[in-house]
Amino acid sequence: MARFDSPNSVHVGIQIQPQGTSVAAMRDAWRAADEMGADSIWIWDHFYPLFGDPEATHFEAWTLLSVMAADTANAKLGTLVTGNSYRNPELLADMARTVDHIADGRMYLAVGSGWFERDYVEYGYEFGTAPSRLRQLGDDLPRMRSRLDKLHPQAVGPMPIMIGGSGPKVTLKLAAQFADSWNTFGPPEHFAEKNQILDDWCEKFGRDPREIERTVAIGGEDINSIKRYVDAGAEHIIVMTGDPFDLGPLQSLIEQRDLLDEASMEQERTTGS
Repeated sequence: MARFDSPNSVHVGIQIQPQGTSVAAMRDAWRAADEMGADSIWIWDHFYPLFGDPEATHFEAWTLLSVMAADTANAKLGTLVTGNSYRNPELLADMARTVDHIADGRMYLAVGSGWFERDYVEYGYEFGTAPSRLRQLGDDLPRMRSRLDKLHPQAVGPMPIMIGGSGPKVTLKLAAQFADSWNTFGPPEHFAEKNQILDDWCEKFGRDPREIERTVAIGGEDINSIKRYVDAGAEHIIVMTGDPFDLGPLQSLIEQRDLLDEASMEQERTTGS
């Protein structure tokens, strides 16, 4: 049974940041992460570095994802997250479906409203305002769903739609309406607060909150005792790392994941549930 098919599993992953690095280094890192037993492997969708040297090397996300899909065999794959403004929604749906075929059904289609102004200015996209970008995301999500239904052939796997962000009035409302998965950042207190708001939006829309996977991205300094995040409602913990790609934090997450799984199985045996 795949780990993602087990309702009692905590899932762990790694984001390999495509700045200040080389394609060769990233390929080595995601191959190693897949072999180690990561449940998921991610990159980000930007065109320039987000921190450090603003002129450091950088690579485009979806081209990298196609290579990652061919290089790996086990982990789920995706972006944390795709900037909605960067691609036509029908095209994005088709891209994700195509990479899902390369990955034999392991893709997420993860999107957010976008925020990094340099991407927009340098590539000629209209930056607009935070509200206008959120309105566009709300308009585009149904278009993605519709296109996914029309594509032939269909995606191989379930290809959940993930929405990234934590805005309580709009982003989490959209997640309650359209998302199969949701991502935000730590610390645990922040995650717990936003997780509860998402539950509240689900109640308003009459949606079972358990239908939405809860994921959280954390820094390598925050990997100790991931049970803090599990207790806050997280089901999937993703550590973010840049070059040089230290996979030690991922190994720690995998070990903690396995211990939590063992504890859950022991509790089931003890209670007979």
